[in-house]
This record gives sequence, C-alpha cells and structure tokens, in this order.
Amino acid sequence: KDKLTFLFSANKGGTLNELKKVASGGELSRIMLAIKSVLASYVKLPTIIFDEIDTGVSGEISNKMASIMKQMSMQSQVITITHLPQIAAKGDTHFKVFKEEKRETTATNMVKLNPDDRIVEIAQMLGGKEMSSSAIAHAKQLLN
Repeated sequence: KDKLTFLFSANKGGTLNELKKVASGGELSRIMLAIKSVLASYVKLPTIIFDEIDTGVSGEISNKMASIMKQMSMQSQVITITHLPQIAAKGDTHFKVFKEEKRETTATNMVKLNPDDRIVEIAQMLGGKEMSSSAIAHAKQLLN
C-alpha cells in the first residue's frame, strides 16, 4: 500500500509540515483548486464540480478563485456550489437552490435565474434580504 503525504508552508521561509495538520480551511480550498486546475489542464474532463471549494476564503482571494474557475470553464463545463457572490457572478448560468417548507415536509428546489433575478440574488448574497441600492449596484458591477 502506497502512502503520499503533502508538505505545506503557508508563509515564505516557513517550515514544511503535513498539509492535513497545518493548513486552514481557506488554504485547503485554495490548494484543492490549484490541484484541480492543473489536473484539468492535462486531463480533458467534460465536467468539473466544485462543492463549496471557496469555504474559508473571501475578498480578493475569492475573486482570484473565480477567475481560475472561469478560465477552467473554457475547456470543461464547471459546476460550482457557492455562497460567495464573487464566485456566483462569474458563471454563465446561475441556478438558485432553496428549501421550501410545505405542511410537514421540506422540499429542495432549484430555479434558473434570468438576468434581473440574478442581480437580485447576487445583491442578497452581498447584503442579505434587505437589499440596499449599494448592494444592487455592487451586484451589477460583479456581473459585468
């Protein structure tokens, strides 16, 4: 049985340690995206699915991750499950997944968003249900 151990240092000049012991959630997300991005450039996969690969990241890092996934989508279909507006805004198509309670059951639903609904959804991802004009403006900016 073969065993492979990844060594990692988050900081320049830092000591290498086992990845699973020292990497944060955000670091693991970025490393996983980097590995999948490199593999996808060598192995032509028809579809790549990222399920919350952006966990633990925010701000500029999420913008960079979104750009990498957008680049990957030029050669493969990329499906991304995310809660980050920066990631969601880069997609060509946006589906909203939501739960609905009916009587004594809960159903999970999915709907494809049109361009106007997409602005609303991105704005809500940015600022919650009470959308401000600045959240709407920011959503439009992210989508362009």
